[in-house]
Amino acid sequence: MNDISSPISLDHTAIRRIILGVMVALLLGAMDQTIVAPALPTIGREFADLEQLPWVVTAYLLSSTAATPLYGKLSDIKGRRTMLLIAVAIFIAGSVLCALAWSLPTLIIARFIQGLGGGGLIAIPQTVVGDLVSPRERPRYQAYLATVFVTASIVGPIFGGFFAEHLHWSLIFWINLPLGAVALAMMWNDLRLLPQNHRPHQLDMIGAALMIVSTTLLLLGLSWGGVTYPWRSAVILGLLAASGLGWVLFALRLTRAKEPFIPLSVLFHPVVAVGVTASFFAVGAMVGLSIYVPIYFEELRGLTASLSGLGLMTMMTGTVVGAVISGRVMGKTPRYKRSPMIGMALATVVTAFLAYAAADLSLVAFEIFLAIIGIGIGTQFPVMTVSIQNAVAAHELGTATANLNFFRSLGSAVLVAAYGAIFFSTLGIGRDRMETPEALAEQVARAGGDLNAVFALVFAAAAVTLGIATLCIFAMKELPLRGHGEHPAHSGN
Repeated sequence: MNDISSPISLDHTAIRRIILGVMVALLLGAMDQTIVAPALPTIGREFADLEQLPWVVTAYLLSSTAATPLYGKLSDIKGRRTMLLIAVAIFIAGSVLCALAWSLPTLIIARFIQGLGGGGLIAIPQTVVGDLVSPRERPRYQAYLATVFVTASIVGPIFGGFFAEHLHWSLIFWINLPLGAVALAMMWNDLRLLPQNHRPHQLDMIGAALMIVSTTLLLLGLSWGGVTYPWRSAVILGLLAASGLGWVLFALRLTRAKEPFIPLSVLFHPVVAVGVTASFFAVGAMVGLSIYVPIYFEELRGLTASLSGLGLMTMMTGTVVGAVISGRVMGKTPRYKRSPMIGMALATVVTAFLAYAAADLSLVAFEIFLAIIGIGIGTQFPVMTVSIQNAVAAHELGTATANLNFFRSLGSAVLVAAYGAIFFSTLGIGRDRMETPEALAEQVARAGGDLNAVFALVFAAAAVTLGIATLCIFAMKELPLRGHGEHPAHSGN
């Protein structure tokens, strides 16, 4: 029984070629999380169906989030190349079905299928980097992958709005075909160079099913809560209770299965557990701010929808800068936690300051503070990924990386719902009819709400969230980064 515990030795040209290929695949999955939203009004008008429109986004979120840990485990069993090619194929097939959809229900089903592929496109590329280079060399490459996510968050909405307004909304799905073809062409032969893990695995089907069902029920509850059904309705409470029961059964399964879906050595590893928790809160705060900051710009600063999107770019660009800086620092110093500790602490303080003084700041000053927040959040991306990969054995690399991405997605869903609950409950209005900024302003005027005070609470909640992530990073043990041929160090407790 062989267990490959160190990355394969390849020259820089081969490594760069493989990473470029997986970056294209990652871009496919990441951009489809952002490109669709601007086209939703156009899609709803064409199909004369606005009531089910949110499901176009929700269906993709459900399937991609639930499938992410499954791809991680299967890539440990079947190999990265096989599972990544399958993910690209499913994603392209789903994209074609989306583009050809003749009604909103068919589009929703197609988006669910597309998400089944998208989960693999998010999970596996970061694991491939772990296969190619040692943890000591890995940070700069992980920083490149972090830029893909942020680039998708900037470029996706621009393309989505342009296609829907000037061409046809189906192009947001047709564009995936040439991109997918490029990804397949770049990866088809090069991925054969990846090291093969010959350690036999078994897939815990019961554990996988419990995790997928529990995740789906939780995301449904968070998606419907306060929109389709009141938070205290029997439907929402039932979904959340059923999800809680599912997670309890999943936990019991982990302790009894011969080879659990998530090995206990991964789940309870102190570095993995703390790093995943930090990512849950950090990424959730970033996504939450990316949703409510544009609303702030439109409602309180009087910007148009286009300008509010451009205003958000300072934070997202800052995230790229922070990730690149942190990745480069991590590869040069054994005290690699310092960058995210300082960056996240700064982001926490600045976000708390916005909660106190946002209304008194000029637009330029507000943008500068947003950039600082973005840089601070960006510092944790490469460090959390590499720290977690560095802490586990090679045969657990895919599972651990997918677990990290799963909780990043889950954190986004949970915290966006939490910020939404704060926002709308404080105003005393419902969000089911908030289709435009004008509609929101009208509801606020009727309810007599104070938007400045409400956004102060949202910023305060984000500061608390970022503070929790910062404390987790402080608590995470700083294991020495391994070089070629070195095994994970014992973490202790």
